[in-house]
This record gives sequence, structure tokens and C-alpha cells, in this order.
Amino acid sequence: MKDAAIVPFFATLRDANPDPTSELEYASVFELLAAVLLSAQATDRGVNKATRRLFAMAPTPKKMLALGLPALEEAIKTIGLFRSKAKNLFATCRILVDQHGGQVPRTREALEALPGVGRKTANVVLNVAFGESTLAVDTHVFRVANRTGLALGQTPTEVETVLLKRVPEEFLANAHHWLILHGRYVCLARRPMCEVCAVARWCDSAPALLAADRDA
Repeated sequence: MKDAAIVPFFATLRDANPDPTSELEYASVFELLAAVLLSAQATDRGVNKATRRLFAMAPTPKKMLALGLPALEEAIKTIGLFRSKAKNLFATCRILVDQHGGQVPRTREALEALPGVGRKTANVVLNVAFGESTLAVDTHVFRVANRTGLALGQTPTEVETVLLKRVPEEFLANAHHWLILHGRYVCLARRPMCEVCAVARWCDSAPALLAADRDA
């Protein structure tokens, strides 16, 4: 993607969705952290189904510890890898209570020190909860960035580094939301919907993909 295409690319996504939000359901910074931690290799819909009941019972780290690990596992057993996720979330709650006064820390270092919290989860919390201009690179962002030519990279960290250099400041706050939603609903993994894509004109791959569809 040429540099001159980046502003109209994001402006188009912004015009279609001026105030994008996460599709995970949460009512506090802790619930956001927990939901993102649980969302690895799971759908937002599946996570929301489990966390509605969980957060009603235990909306704080202290209450989740009081709930106990077996009950936590039971509450999220419909989510993939629920045992390891429950173990990490429970351990995270212990650290939040013992070291952070029950609050979610605001630094990347402290967030990434929590069990089950990697760079992507930390970026989501820093961006959504604390308003920092970070870019969380999940599978959708990774695919869209590479396919469009916006940010080429072999790893999520490489893609994040390029995105932070190329995405204009005015779009940084919401860029990862727009890219996630675009990848989830338009730029699909198996068959991107280039024929209805509002930003196809700036995409490096769209011409070839559209031509392949015509020849099929």
C-alpha cells in the first residue's frame, strides 16, 4: 500500500464506523482484562456467553479469588483451553490483589507480568481502558495488514512495529478496532469480500483477488 493511500484507507473505515468498540462485553477495566485474557483462540460471542455469568458472580479480582478456581473453571468451561485460562486468570487475580491493590496496572511491563497476559492483551487494555495509542495485532489485524500491504511482517510484533510507523496519529486510537472488524466481517480469511469492500481501491491484493473470482 502506497503511503498516499493510508489516510483515505483509514478515513473510509472511520466514516463507516466513527466510534468503534470491542465486541467483548465488560463493565470495568478488570472485566476487560479478564475477557481479553479468555478470548485467545475463542470467539467474542463465546467469551461473552461465559463472562456474563462469571462477572455477575465475580466482577472484581477479590471476588474471583473468593469464588475459587474450581468454580471459575466451571463458569468458563464452554471456552476453549478453559483450564489453563482459568489457572492464569486466577493467578492474575492473586497478583492484582497482592501487588496492585486490586487494580489493573497501567504500564505494559506490569500487565505483561500477569499470567496469561501477552503483548496483544496488554495492548488492548492500554488502548481501550487507558487511551494509549497502541495497536493490538490479533489474527484479523495480522491478515488485513499483510493482505492490503498496509504493514508487512512475519510475526505480530513485526506487523505492530510497521503499523505504528505508518498509521497517522489521528487514526491510532481506533485503528486496531477498524482492522479487527474489517477482518472479521469483510476481509475474511478464506474468501475476502473484495467485491463489497469499501477500501478495496487501496488494497494491494484486491485486483488479483477480484480477477481470480471473475475467472473462477
